[in-house]
Amino acid sequence: MIQTLKEDLKVVFERDPAVRSVFEILFCYPGFHALLFYRLAHGLWRRNFFFLGRLLSHMGRFFTGIEIHPGARIGRGFFIDHGMGVVIGETAEIGDNCTLYHGVTLGGTSWAKEKRHPTLGDNVVIGSGAKVLGPFRVGDNSKVGSNSVVVKEVPDNSTVVGVPGRMVLAAGQKVDSARADLEHGELPDPVAKAVSCLFDQIRTLEGKLQDLTEEQVRLRKQLADAEQAKENA
Repeated sequence: MIQTLKEDLKVVFERDPAVRSVFEILFCYPGFHALLFYRLAHGLWRRNFFFLGRLLSHMGRFFTGIEIHPGARIGRGFFIDHGMGVVIGETAEIGDNCTLYHGVTLGGTSWAKEKRHPTLGDNVVIGSGAKVLGPFRVGDNSKVGSNSVVVKEVPDNSTVVGVPGRMVLAAGQKVDSARADLEHGELPDPVAKAVSCLFDQIRTLEGKLQDLTEEQVRLRKQLADAEQAKENA
């Protein structure tokens, strides 16, 4: 338990440049507090103390604004930055070295008592406000952009943005397994790219129209010159 606590503290130091001391983490980091509540509640849940597990989970939600169901499975090196509004469902599974930002939901799309929440691979980063909904897998080393809504499988080494989520990078370079890639603010924008392509096509059409207009003016001038020469003759 002490070793796990040390690992959780180390993760905060690695992924948040604002942290200054261990005491600051212990007293001022809701993501760290929520993880402590979760570990205790999950231990009770695994021992079939379901009510106590849910009660402790609810207390964690009250104090931190982060809701993690005690039945969820979370790997090592997990980090929640800021954290307010994060929701992690009962059958969610989270791999090692994953990072979630505030407002993230790992939610379900079914009322059946079955696997209904997503599974995150290792080294996954979910941007603020993103919703990952359904019993599918988000592959290793993948990123989900802020405010995206993901409702289907995401392959390894991919980047997903938009509503609904669209894959804009696939089979990209792998993230260093010892350190999470937190550059989720520098993701491609497929809508902006599509608009840019439309502007390129408009400029091309405008150029062709200009050429046709100039050709028409030239032909009219030649016709007028020919008629003038005929009259003079």
